[in-house]
Amino acid sequence: MKKAALYVALVLAISLIAAMSGLNGSQVLSVAVFVSFIVGTLLYWPFRLAFALTGIAVLLASGLLDIAHLIEFASLDVILFLIGMMIIIGYLENNHFFEAALEKILPFIGGSAKKLMVSLMALSFISAALVDEVTSILFMAAITLRLCRHYKLDPIPYIIMVVFATNIGSGATVVGNPIGVLIALRAGLAFPDFLRWATPIAVVAWALTVVLSFVFFRKPMARLQEAIDRSRQAGEEMAAGAEDGEERPAKSGNLLLPSLIFLGTIVGLLSHKNIEQWLNLEHNVMLVGTALLGAGIVLFIERNRARELVEKRVDWWTLAFFMLLFASAGTLRYVGVTEHIAKGMINFTGGEIVPLMWIVTWGIGLLSAFMDNVLAVASFIPIVGDMVDAGINVFPLWWAMLFGGTILGNLTVIGSTANIIAVGLLERREGKGISFMEWFWPGLVTAVPSLLAALLLLLAQLPLLLAN
Repeated sequence: MKKAALYVALVLAISLIAAMSGLNGSQVLSVAVFVSFIVGTLLYWPFRLAFALTGIAVLLASGLLDIAHLIEFASLDVILFLIGMMIIIGYLENNHFFEAALEKILPFIGGSAKKLMVSLMALSFISAALVDEVTSILFMAAITLRLCRHYKLDPIPYIIMVVFATNIGSGATVVGNPIGVLIALRAGLAFPDFLRWATPIAVVAWALTVVLSFVFFRKPMARLQEAIDRSRQAGEEMAAGAEDGEERPAKSGNLLLPSLIFLGTIVGLLSHKNIEQWLNLEHNVMLVGTALLGAGIVLFIERNRARELVEKRVDWWTLAFFMLLFASAGTLRYVGVTEHIAKGMINFTGGEIVPLMWIVTWGIGLLSAFMDNVLAVASFIPIVGDMVDAGINVFPLWWAMLFGGTILGNLTVIGSTANIIAVGLLERREGKGISFMEWFWPGLVTAVPSLLAALLLLLAQLPLLLAN
């Protein structure tokens, strides 16, 4: 009953604030529907898809959203990419690829829980920076779940830490996150620009996040150390698929084909931009194409088990939620709500660059924490363009937007695509969910100081940023 009262109070309060801020009737209704969707998802996580379906139905019935824009906002390119990658990941898991990777990695850790988690978080950071956050979390979450199965630990704290590192790593390069691509295209930035301005700050934010995560999750870290010590004393080896009844490949040679699939997928994702330029294709065509090609090859290989792989390994529940979340958030931009918010933030600063950086960083961050970060950043880009026409040097704001959209995505369970995918995998594979507060507290402890550090580092370099 308390949750229901809180739900109604939050929806009414935010809708009233929207009405008082000067939004028209259509905009207020779109805000009310979106808030109903988001608050319902946060308070009643198991029913998130029901809230999503109901919200989209209301938007369609009210005329705020039509079928054409529903399809446009649903980001089907992202959904197809995820389907392809989930099929590939499922194939690799069925063939114990990640288990074999762990067997190779664990001897080099030296029996230390901290070294193990630093290694996993470093791999998450690097893979997100080199490929993208979605691919990174699909691989790293699978490895983390396998590790927790081996040591018989609750995977929630370790999954959260891996996701935190993934989100921060996604802001280190232009290819790590879609918002990096958006900013690069609109600002005329290149890969070297990201290496100069984004990568060093992202590394600092990652290091701070690792330290704060270890402090917050000190008890889970202690349990991991105890499990490692017990395993070393008993001389145990990784039990291949013992928990799920799968059989381990008899020979290491059986991993040759999965290894080729894995390497081919990674190479394709890393080189997709060069392939697109060579073939004169549109942006990100081969990013999606690589995932679909890899999935197609896997289904040819599996043959008789192909249907089972698609039905059991693709998280259709999470993908449906994604499409509806994107569509609902896209409606806010479509009716002009996000633009209204962005203009208000910028007008409040009077056009001064330092307060603008504070407002943009935390404004983008908070919007990203409760809606899709791509839409949050996209809504600010036209406003920044208007500021260019007014003679303001906006170069520092591009980086403020990047870090606000990536780092503060760690604040909530729906703050980024990686978060939702990781939670979906956890629910599907382990039958465990993560509540809003269970994610929020470690997110608050790590994301806010990390974003503050990133912003202070940008401000410290402000004269150099303004010289560009």
